[in-house]
Amino acid sequence: MNRRTLLQGSGSIGAFLGLGGMVGSGAKMNLVAELTTGTIKQTETFMPGAKSIPSAWLARQVGFQLAHEQFTVPQLVKLGVAAEQAGFDLLAFSDHLQPWQTNEGHAGQAWVTMSAIGQRTDRIRMGTTVTCPTFRYHPAVVAEAFASLSLLNPDRIFLGIGSGEALNEEAAVGFWPKWAERSERLVEAAEVIRKLWNGQQVEHTGKYYKVNARLYDPPASPIPLMMAGNGPKAMYRCGRFADGLITDPKTWKAHKSEFEKGAKDDGQDAAKMPVFIEQYVVVGGKGEMNEAAELWRFGPKAWKPYFNIRDPKIIQERADNEVSIDNVTEGWAVGTDPQVHLKVLLDLFHSGASGVHIHSGQHDQMKVVEFYGKEVLPRLREAISQKVT
Repeated sequence: MNRRTLLQGSGSIGAFLGLGGMVGSGAKMNLVAELTTGTIKQTETFMPGAKSIPSAWLARQVGFQLAHEQFTVPQLVKLGVAAEQAGFDLLAFSDHLQPWQTNEGHAGQAWVTMSAIGQRTDRIRMGTTVTCPTFRYHPAVVAEAFASLSLLNPDRIFLGIGSGEALNEEAAVGFWPKWAERSERLVEAAEVIRKLWNGQQVEHTGKYYKVNARLYDPPASPIPLMMAGNGPKAMYRCGRFADGLITDPKTWKAHKSEFEKGAKDDGQDAAKMPVFIEQYVVVGGKGEMNEAAELWRFGPKAWKPYFNIRDPKIIQERADNEVSIDNVTEGWAVGTDPQVHLKVLLDLFHSGASGVHIHSGQHDQMKVVEFYGKEVLPRLREAISQKVT
C-alpha cells in the first residue's frame, strides 16, 4: 500500500497516512565500530534475528516534545494526556539527569513519565529523544526498560538513543571520553539492546560491554530503534546502524545525504526509515519567544562545544555571553497565525520527514497544545487529504 494512502475516520494525523506491511530494518551488524578518518568499519558479521518495524511508523505524524529540563513530571503527565486529546500522534521525551541550563530548573526521570502517561492514554506513540545507553544507563537495563514499556503500551513505543552529553554522563559516572569512543559505545550498545530484545540467551563480549543474560520479558512486537544525529559522521552512523533518525531541521537539510549513504551501505532504503525532526515553535509574540529563548539559549552551540561541559550553570553563563537571541530563534515558527505553523510542518514533511515533534519553550504549554489541536492539526489533515486524493 502506498505510504500516502488515506485512511478515513480517525482523529490523528498518523491515521490519515496508514501503511500496510512491514519495513525491513536491515541486517544490523554484529560489530564493534571502528571510527577512523571519519568512517565506520565493519569488523564482524551480521547479527542474527534483526527485526522489521511496522510501516505505520513511516506515516506522517506530529509529535509534542515533553521537556523534562523545564517542567516537573506531574506537569508533563498532564501535558501528555492533553496532547493525545488534542490529536497529536506522538510524544517525544527528553531524557536528562540534569537540565542543559540551570535556569530551566528540572530533570525528572523520562521512563517514569512515559509509563504514567501510557496508563492514562490509548493511542499516542511515545519514545525518548534521546536516551544515552552507554554510561549512566547500561544497554541491558535500557533493553529491559523499553521492553517492559512496550508490553504496557503495545505498538506505541520507540527508543531513541544518542551518544550523550557531559552534563548527564560525566556528571553521573565521572568520565567523558572523546567522540570516537562514545560513538563506538553507542553502536555496540545498540547491538546489545537488539540481541536482548530477541528474548534469547545473550553472551556478548565486546570492546566496552560484557553481557551474559536473557531478557525473560522481551517485546511482543518490534520496537523501532532510532538514533540521533547532529553532524555528518553521526548522520552516517544513524543510517548505517539504526532503524531511523532523530535530528533537527538544519542538520537534516545539510547532511541528509550522509544518512542516506549510511543506509545504503547497510543495504537499507532510507526512504523506508522513519525520520523524526524536532521543530521549535512559539504560540504567541516576541515576549513569549524571548522567554523561551532564554531557557534554550544554548541550542545553537549545544553540539559544539556545550555538550562537553558537565555543569549546567557554566553552560548557561557561556550561552548568555556567546549566543544572541536572534541566533537562538532562527528557524522557529512564531506567532498565532496557523498558516505560519502549518507551512513549517508541511515543508519538513515534503523534505522527507515522517515525523515532526514540535518543541515550545514557553511557559504556557497548554496554550500550545490547544492551539495546535484546534487550529493547526485540522488544517494539516485537510492539506494532507487534499494532496493524497
